[in-house]
Amino acid sequence: MRKVATIILAAGQGTRMNSEKPKVIFELAGKPMINRVVETAKKVDSDLIVVVVGFKKDTVIDTVPASDKIKFVEQIEQNGTGQAVMVTENEFQDFSGDIFVLCGDVPLLRHQTLERMLQHHRKKNAACTVLTSVMNDALRYGRIVRNKDNNVQRIVEFKDATDQEKQIMEINTGIYCFDAQSLFLALEKVTNNNNQKEYYLTDTIEILNEEKKSVTSVILEDMIEASGVNSRKQLSNLENEFYRRQDHFEN
Repeated sequence: MRKVATIILAAGQGTRMNSEKPKVIFELAGKPMINRVVETAKKVDSDLIVVVVGFKKDTVIDTVPASDKIKFVEQIEQNGTGQAVMVTENEFQDFSGDIFVLCGDVPLLRHQTLERMLQHHRKKNAACTVLTSVMNDALRYGRIVRNKDNNVQRIVEFKDATDQEKQIMEINTGIYCFDAQSLFLALEKVTNNNNQKEYYLTDTIEILNEEKKSVTSVILEDMIEASGVNSRKQLSNLENEFYRRQDHFEN
């Protein structure tokens, strides 16, 4: 039986929250966002949950209930999502299985969605499965570029996208399921040759394709699940949505 693990990215400050405390410990409906994400990781039977911390790391660590399954890894310099995942590699030296990559500021993602991703991922024997969504207004999200087989060829960050790529309405939610070995081998090849000079986790998609590995996708129907929080207003709006459909999000 293949194991399951989860990496939760929670190193950022969240400057638009206008607060001295880390964004991920802000509460939604009386519970810190990071704890909601940790609970979701537990519900998919993660054998290991690695939380990547950075800004005021001790505050975040103290917020998460202690568990033998939870490890914390510090991202000292915040040079992108790719680097955030790279710093966890030592925790996975003896791990064989699949790894979810989640965001600590996306509190309403349901475990049922992750279970659907994992089932599809394993059925397709994929190296990576990306959770995508189709939007009428794709805003500044990364765009999904598909190949002739309709699998995910690459993900283009909005800042690096051409005008034609910006017309694509299918977006990257930032939620992934990777084969562990494929993930870390691909990360070794990621560079920061982009407009932001950051190491993008999304670059692993094109690398996996170049290695003739399969990158599949699952489309998320309810974008609220993948909505991140960048401001207090967004947090308030998500909290209202949570209360409106509380049974849906707590089941």
